[in-house]
Order: sequence, then C-alpha cells, then structure tokens
Amino acid sequence: MSRLPPSPEVIAVARGEQPADLLITGGRVLSTSTREWIKTDLAIANGVIAGWGAREALEVVDVAGAALTPGLIDAHMHLESTKLWVDEFVRTVLPLGTTAVAADPHELANVFGVPAIAALSEAASRTPFTFGICASSCVPASAFESSGAELFAEDVSKLISDYGAIGVAEVMNFPGVIAGDPEMLARIAAAGQHRVDGHAPGLTGRSLDAYLAAGVESDHECSELEEIEEKRRKGMWVFIRQGSASQNVAALIPTVLRHGTDRVALCSDDREPDTLLSSGHMNDCVSLAVKAGVSEIDALVMATVNPAEYHGFSNLGSLGPGYQADIACFDTLEGFHPARVWQAGQHVASDGAIVKGVVPSLSAPEWMRDSVHLDPCPAPSVFDISIAPGARVKAIGIVPGSIVTRSLVVDPRDRSAQLARLAVVERHRKTGRIGLGWVHGFGLDKGAFASTVGHDAHNCMVVGSSGPEGPRAMAAAVARLAELGGGQVVVSEELNVVAEVALPIGGLMSELPASQVAEKLESVVEALRALGVTIAAPLMQLSFLGLSVIPELRLTDKGLVDVNAFELVPVEVV
Repeated sequence: MSRLPPSPEVIAVARGEQPADLLITGGRVLSTSTREWIKTDLAIANGVIAGWGAREALEVVDVAGAALTPGLIDAHMHLESTKLWVDEFVRTVLPLGTTAVAADPHELANVFGVPAIAALSEAASRTPFTFGICASSCVPASAFESSGAELFAEDVSKLISDYGAIGVAEVMNFPGVIAGDPEMLARIAAAGQHRVDGHAPGLTGRSLDAYLAAGVESDHECSELEEIEEKRRKGMWVFIRQGSASQNVAALIPTVLRHGTDRVALCSDDREPDTLLSSGHMNDCVSLAVKAGVSEIDALVMATVNPAEYHGFSNLGSLGPGYQADIACFDTLEGFHPARVWQAGQHVASDGAIVKGVVPSLSAPEWMRDSVHLDPCPAPSVFDISIAPGARVKAIGIVPGSIVTRSLVVDPRDRSAQLARLAVVERHRKTGRIGLGWVHGFGLDKGAFASTVGHDAHNCMVVGSSGPEGPRAMAAAVARLAELGGGQVVVSEELNVVAEVALPIGGLMSELPASQVAEKLESVVEALRALGVTIAAPLMQLSFLGLSVIPELRLTDKGLVDVNAFELVPVEVV
C-alpha cells in the first residue's frame, strides 16, 4: 500500500519555499531504514514530515540532543483487555510514546457483534491516534463457547469493505483451519489483499504447514524458542508478546539475536490498566527487549517500522519526508520514557502527561450496558460438584507467566493438591448453562472471585475454594456481577463482597479514568491475596481459562475442553 500523496504546501516546505508549521531542532533522528542516528532537524507541515535540515518555521522546538524516533506501534492488542474506553486508553498510552495499534475487537464482538466493532471504530476515528481495526475472525473462538453474537465470513468481508478493517484478525480456530473447514477458509479468503493474523500456540510440523498454506501470516502465541524459530524459518511473521499474564520477551528475544529482526514485531496483546500505569506499554516492551540483549535500534525497529510494514500502515514507522509526523522524543533511552510526543505534528504529551484537551471525551453507546443476563442467578448447590467415591478428576493446571495450561489428573479430596472449584456461567442468552471443573495454581484457600471478562465468549468465570463454603461464595460472587452489570468481584468466606471493579461496557470495560480503574483492580488483587491467591495477574489468568483454543485444558459453559483433542471430555477420571 503506497502512502497518500502530500499536499502542495508540504512539498513547498520541503523545497524551502514556505515556512514549516514546526521545526524540531537539536535532535538525533532514528533512521529505521539504515539503522543509525542522524543529527538533523525535522520540518513538519500539515502533520507530515516535510524534510530534514534547517527550514524557516512558525514554531521552533529545540530538543537539545534528544533521540527522536517514530511513534511506537503495537502489532497486536485488544483494547478491551485494558478495561478502558477508547478516549481513556489514548490518554494513557500517548504519553508512553504509542501512537498506533492494530486492534482486534473480538471481545466486544463476542458480546454484541458487528455493531460493537462499528461503534469502536467510530469512536477511535475521533482521537489523535491511529487505530487499525481488524476484522474479528473467530466469534466465538470455537463451537465449544457460547457468545452473545456470531460472525461469519460475510461479516468479515463487510468489516473490511464497509468499515475499513485493515485485515483479518487472529484466526484462533486453528484446528478448523487445519482440517479444511469451509467456513474458516472462507473467512481467511475474505481478507483479499489484506493481512491475515494467526493464533497458533504450540503449532509445529505438518499442522503448522497446513495453517500457513491456508493463508495465515502471523502469530503472537509463541512461548518456546524452538517454536518461534520454526515459524520464522517457514516465513511466518511473529509478534513477541509482553502482556500482563503472558510475558514472552525474555524467552523469545534470542531468536532476534540469532537471526535479526526480519518479520518480527513486538506486541502487548492483553495489558491491564495497572500494568500500563506501573510498567508502560510498547515503551516497556522495547525496554525489556533491550534488557534481554538486543540493541536499542533493533528493539525500536520491532516497535515501529516492522509493525507498520506488516499492517500496511504505509505512512507510519519512519521519520522520513512524506511520513506522518508521529514522533517520540527521548531525553535518554534508559527505560524509554518519552519526554515529549507528537502525533501527526500535534504536541500531545510531555513528561508522561497528556496535553490537556487533545483527546476529546467520548462515551460508549448506551446499548453496550446491561449485558449480563442471569435470571435467576444460580443457587449455591449448582456449584457443588459431586465426585464418585474413589474417582479422580481432570484439573486445569495454570502455568505461571503463560496462558497455556496443563492437563492434570488429581484427587479433589486431597487438600494438599491445592485445587479450587471453577465454573463458567453462560450470561448472554439466559440458557442457565453452567460448566463445572477444577483448577490448580491460584492458591485460593477460602472465599471466591468472579469476572465477566472470560476470553473470548465472556461468560461469567468464577473460582471458589474447595471447602464447603466455596459454592456459597461462588453464588454470591455471580449474583454481585449481575447487580453490577459486569465486572470483577471478590467474596470472603463470610460471603461479604470485599472488593470489586464495575465494568459496565459489555461487562468488559469502564469509563472511569485509568488511575481509578487501576486502583480498584489493585484493591481486588489485595483482597485475593488475603484469600490465599499467590499467582501473578490472577484476574488475567482467570479470564483465559475459558478460551477453548489454547492448549491443553479449558472450561466453558458447555463443559471441559481438551484442546489438543479438540473435544469435550468428562471431568471425572475413574
């Protein structure tokens, strides 16, 4: 995709015949093409880099030797995982140097369908930010999940043709693709000349060959070095992820040290607001990549020009003449904290703070509220799993720092096994359907916690202690979610709600400022610690336990899913 032609004014500024709107002087400009720092001035006109070197200008800013880089780009993320509506997300990440993202809105799509993607796209268009909205391809992720809406090949095609989607979002149903399912292949074909993102955790060998041959081009689910190496060798783009739960940069950066940055980009995928505020966004991914051994320039290439190239952001990823003037200014590259940020030539952030008034206040449509439909709420007895004498159970084993799980076989009566009850309550269509199972790894020894954030169908996920009070606490937690209209809650063994965060937008997002959402989430985590939970990012870990396309074992409202076999399996093992 070629860049849009510049205006005559920009060309006149480039020739030196007309003053620039802004001249940034005294900086070291990163050339992402030649991978070097160039001491030069940047002339900006109509939001575009007009030229390098001295020019007359209406405004001059001296950055006194600072490093100037293209705005950072997230190669793959879900806005909904930040729990922030569009305007507050932009206010949060612009000061961190992020000026563009490739976003898959399949979380909202699972609740509301195409109208939610259209509403998100419309809101995003009103911000000083580049949102590349992808056409969600797996809503729901598989037939084992019950979502509030479904998208088919014609919907994917419509999102591209009518709503400007930049490509097909992560194709999560890789078993369907590998098996040649006509509907899945039609969704891939709907991309036309646009990109097709993948989602293939652990996929190797002939299965990977079939997935790639079907037209999938990228993957962000690698967790092992051997896996990412095979995918790169076979020409696949790989996005190295550093989210709140899945943190893969340190393990996967050796592939960059061995083979360079070709077809590699950085992404956040799923970052909670407290992570954004405490650690950062793409600037944190870049910093961690440098700490893992790559050069500063290589790390920046993976967060600028590479994602721009992949996603067809033809006007981004470079500070050359003709590119959009998205600029991150770093007084020092230590920690990658921008001192100033410009987006399309507009000064939008300084010293970690958004410039007041640059981001308009936006509200989600009213119809995105009240999406939790439980009538009646389940009774405590529903959550009390009966186990035959002498039977053992299949339990989901959480892997710290990863969203991959292990399939365990344990005795639920053995308290040393540290199991907790797990349930998924269908919340979209009042079916009353509930999946029951067991999970290991949270450390929960009393009470319960629940969430309407449950990738990707986003039914009510609830964890309760294995003790006799567990079912009562689980029922209380689900009932409180229904009252809130969605969110995340913690219930003590005395059945008191001790912490909560309301997420009224689709049961996924808040319209509160990021700092307030983060504060509430921190109080939820503190309450979980008091109940014995030890694992990092427990809410994010919980949210993925229902995602039926990530190995090995998952639980949905329809039951326990063996992802490797791609079938429902009984909980009991006699």
